Amino acid sequence: MKKWTAIMLVLVLLIFGSVIGFNLVKNHMMAQYFANMPVPTFPVAVQEVKANDWTPTIEAIGFIEPNQGLDISNETAGKVARIAFESGQQVQKNELLLSLDASVEQANLKASQGRMPATKANLDRMRSLYAKGTVSKGNLDDAEADYLQLAGQIESLQATIDRMNIRAPFAGQVGIRNVYLGQYLQAGSDIVRLEDTSVMKIRFTIPQTDLAQVKVGQQLHIYVDAYPNQPFSGTISAIEPAVSAQSGVVQVQAAIPNSDGLLRSGMFAKVQVLLPLLPQQIAIPQTAINFTLYGQTVYVVEPGKDEKGEALKDAEGKPVMVARQVVVHVGERKEDMAHILDGLKPGEQVVTSGQVRLSNGSHVKIMPDSLLTKPDTTPML
Repeated sequence: MKKWTAIMLVLVLLIFGSVIGFNLVKNHMMAQYFANMPVPTFPVAVQEVKANDWTPTIEAIGFIEPNQGLDISNETAGKVARIAFESGQQVQKNELLLSLDASVEQANLKASQGRMPATKANLDRMRSLYAKGTVSKGNLDDAEADYLQLAGQIESLQATIDRMNIRAPFAGQVGIRNVYLGQYLQAGSDIVRLEDTSVMKIRFTIPQTDLAQVKVGQQLHIYVDAYPNQPFSGTISAIEPAVSAQSGVVQVQAAIPNSDGLLRSGMFAKVQVLLPLLPQQIAIPQTAINFTLYGQTVYVVEPGKDEKGEALKDAEGKPVMVARQVVVHVGERKEDMAHILDGLKPGEQVVTSGQVRLSNGSHVKIMPDSLLTKPDTTPML
């Protein structure tokens, strides 16, 4: 029995020893394989960091308004007797646009004006007789009342006729007319839109934290979808004196010259308020910035070094380039560029494409950058 137990123990030890020995040999062979395996090299595109002037901006959005604009309408009802303008025409201040039929009012005016000489003569006669004591003060008062009543009637009829001749309150361009000759118009009917577009206005809001950076007369640019690559320059014309208690924003109004007539009221516009120029600033493409849980980083490409500080060489004797991860402090972003406040210095090369597979210390191979070629037109979102 003891002999059989000893044989079983020896067999168990041999089995476990062989398993352990196999695992040791396997791990040793795998370690040798990975140690002799070449370090992978990843292709990347890079861009050299340069210091240039940077103009910071305050960005906002708003809608364009005309310098002056209103819908022309009639104050009194009547039939359209004359239309003195064409759709889209430029008109001057006080230029006649439309006349309503005022034949009845004209006749009444002539009748009242016809009675005026006799009424005026009667008043003069009563004044003369009252001075001689021939008539009483009541007769003179009646004559004066008749004269003033008739004069007021004439003024009322003349004002009614004037209201039936609709004129442009200011110079500008009319839109598409909404009335026709002979049409009967109720009071307040929409006749045509009139706008002064020589100078356009845009109203937008900024946070109260930016209030100290804006002032009346400050330059700005606006961009509209109709002309996405053409900036329109203007100046801030007014700043609301009060801050909205609900949202904490301030309303700002700017004037945009529009002599070429490209801007139209109602257009949606992006606003960039220009702040003082910052010289020798670093800006890199936004595609170079990586977002991580501990901040925003970029990869800087530089010659690699071993543990002894000596330059790494490849099989052909060429320097090995490695990627080093750097934490950066990003400021303002404008179009496809980002303003770097801290973390980079001029002369360094940052990876702009191919950084998805990189980690700190990865070997890289610099390739021509064909992925960041800007399209002729910006894709619509």
